[in-house]
Amino acid sequence: MVSVQSDRLDSGQPREELLVPSSVKIVVAGGFGVGKTTMVGAVSEITPLRTEELLTEAGTQIDDLAGVEGKNTTTVALDFGRITINPEVVLYLFGTPGQDRFWFMWDELSYGAIGAVVLVDTRRLDGGFGAIDFFERRGIPFVVAVNCFEGGHSYSEDEVRHALDVGDNVPLVLCDARDRESCKTVLARVIEHAMSKLDHAVA
Repeated sequence: MVSVQSDRLDSGQPREELLVPSSVKIVVAGGFGVGKTTMVGAVSEITPLRTEELLTEAGTQIDDLAGVEGKNTTTVALDFGRITINPEVVLYLFGTPGQDRFWFMWDELSYGAIGAVVLVDTRRLDGGFGAIDFFERRGIPFVVAVNCFEGGHSYSEDEVRHALDVGDNVPLVLCDARDRESCKTVLARVIEHAMSKLDHAVA
């Protein structure tokens, strides 16, 4: 474990130095088509590993494309990216596939993660229920990140919390999955939330 106060990954909120592992794993999860691959690609300092395949005619009969009719590829295994927070700390990102039929992979991808991002789309908030339930059941700290799509509905934080049935103990942030700085803010909140939960567990 090392003590970190980095200017490379900052939520913009004042905080004390955080004690974080030298290698940090965060999972980026959520429903189909919410922007997980986009987020990993936007923030990663390396060319992200992607396992995307073209959506087939058979797949469109299974996957719900409502609200994402223009989507023509889908993640079938994982997305992988990396961020160097400082010379001593490296953050590894693992993006999950969003379709229900690939959920058997989530346990493996989440193993060893200090926390997770549950990315949601206000046009299809129900797509976030499965991910929220997954991390709650396993006791993995998570942050809900609302990806603000153009043309999407604008809701207050209270309205989103009520719709997703998450309490004030779960951080909720607005973001743009295409924007590197916005994604860095989300990841900083995950680290802060995970370390806070760990501090409370140890105390």
